Amino acid sequence: MRTLAQRLKGKEGRFRGNLSGKRVDFSARTVISPDPSISIDEVGVPIDIAKILTIPEKVTSWNIEEMRQLVINGPEKWPGANYIIRPDGKRVDLRYVKDRKALAEGLTQNYIVERHLMDKDVVLFNRQPSLHRISIMAHRARILPGRTFRLNLLVCPPYNADFDGDEMNLHAPQAEEAVAEAKELMTVHKNILTPRYGGPIMGGTQDYISGAYLMTVKTTLINREELAKLLGPVNYTGDVPEPAILSPKEYWTGKQVVSMFLPNNFNFRGPANVSSGTRICRDEDCPHDSYIVVKRGVLVTGVFDKKALGNQQPESVLHWLIKEYPEDYGLWIMDNLFRLFIRFIEIRGLTMTFNDVKIPAEAVSKIAEQSRETRKEVEELINKFNKGELEPIPGRTLEESLENYILDALDKLRNSAGETGSSYLDPFNNAYIMARTGARGSLLNLTQMSAMLGQQSIRGERIKRGYKDRVIPHFKKGDISPEARGFIYSSFSRGLTPVEMFFHAAAGREGLVDTAVRTSQSGYMQRRLINALSDVRLEYDGTVRNIGGDLIQTFYGYDGVHPMKSVHGKAIDINRAIERVVGWKR
Repeated sequence: MRTLAQRLKGKEGRFRGNLSGKRVDFSARTVISPDPSISIDEVGVPIDIAKILTIPEKVTSWNIEEMRQLVINGPEKWPGANYIIRPDGKRVDLRYVKDRKALAEGLTQNYIVERHLMDKDVVLFNRQPSLHRISIMAHRARILPGRTFRLNLLVCPPYNADFDGDEMNLHAPQAEEAVAEAKELMTVHKNILTPRYGGPIMGGTQDYISGAYLMTVKTTLINREELAKLLGPVNYTGDVPEPAILSPKEYWTGKQVVSMFLPNNFNFRGPANVSSGTRICRDEDCPHDSYIVVKRGVLVTGVFDKKALGNQQPESVLHWLIKEYPEDYGLWIMDNLFRLFIRFIEIRGLTMTFNDVKIPAEAVSKIAEQSRETRKEVEELINKFNKGELEPIPGRTLEESLENYILDALDKLRNSAGETGSSYLDPFNNAYIMARTGARGSLLNLTQMSAMLGQQSIRGERIKRGYKDRVIPHFKKGDISPEARGFIYSSFSRGLTPVEMFFHAAAGREGLVDTAVRTSQSGYMQRRLINALSDVRLEYDGTVRNIGGDLIQTFYGYDGVHPMKSVHGKAIDINRAIERVVGWKR
């Protein structure tokens, strides 16, 4: 038996479990899967769900014929209706009505038909845990075959959704006012700029970024047939520019095709993501084509990659397109330009083979030589320590100093091995392209696959806990050499020894435990913060006060700037304002 107090308190209690949050009707839940062909504002809903979820629609002189047809179709055939509510308030379940035609004929104004969910109905879509307000947004339903909710890939970041088995919730609002509020406040394209810092939270990920890069790179030429294929799935009604190459065959550059989608009064300058290391550029005089210049809606130089079109990239091309132009244009560009990139990458193909991370024998022997030198260096450090000749780091004990010296030496080894390995990789292989453009992975991942894994650490230190005086019984007691404390000389492509595999698993375990612990702690922290701030509000005099009228801030945020309407936290970006004006005169 639960006591009265137990019924009330805590997460499962009356207040939190049944009043603040509760299970509701007119909701559905299923697995999500990707669909790049639907609009970012849409959600694909299975027919099975559309036949169960209903929307109450009043019968009027305008829709009476349509409503009659829905009543005749009944609960089994979509689009149909499940119930009707008579003007006297009596509810009729259409499953048990034999002659639905007669009932449909008798429909008059003021009847309410509870019809199936149909295309373009406004629904709310949500993924738990709901950590910020854009974890729930309004989409338009699109009834599709299959058993999963379909979601455009650009809308994954605000929900933090992926397609490895995630499930999501869908709610069908029942009142006209609820629908109107959802449309005005919660529609996807009204929430592209996040309330956290005013940058675009939706944007290119993975394939989109690879596709954008491959399309805008200097060497890409597109013939008339390919251009038709690219523009096929896209809603583009403008003119096609004159080809860059007229003879012997007509060819357009990828940059020209992308420019067709940009407004003709748009200017932008900034580095691309590939602008790093040896390919870094700080102005438009760039031999590597890694500095983006858009003049009057034409992409003149540079490539589009994560810095230009990526999600959560403030002050990017995408950010200014969405901020400076109407909401409808933001929706159009997200639906069409990005579909173009996916189409391009489908035509060209992008895959990764084992050869993309395999380095030649010459590189392997160079890395082995570097490893031997570092091994000697570490042995010398240990000898110096044993003789008492090691110079301690100020504020550290001798043992701590030795550990620091060893870690420094091993860190240098992994970096030099990584540089050696990546210098032998073809810069045009697909794995390297994905890392450089910011589509997926990093140069560190490539290093670990091709050259060397490096030091495995737990709590920022070398692995030292295990058996007495040694971590595992494969080493002598008191051995503090790199390999005895979790340094891995192998790479993933060459394979790990059983001992290395064990150390790698130990470091991986820490990551899993850490994630689980952090999730629960941050969840509880957020709850406390929200409860502490729930009665704080902005008053008409511009001050921030609590429910008791106590002054908390004289001016909201001390600068009065709404984060969602700011430019990455600033009230105005003066450089951008100058660029928009001066860009015209250049």
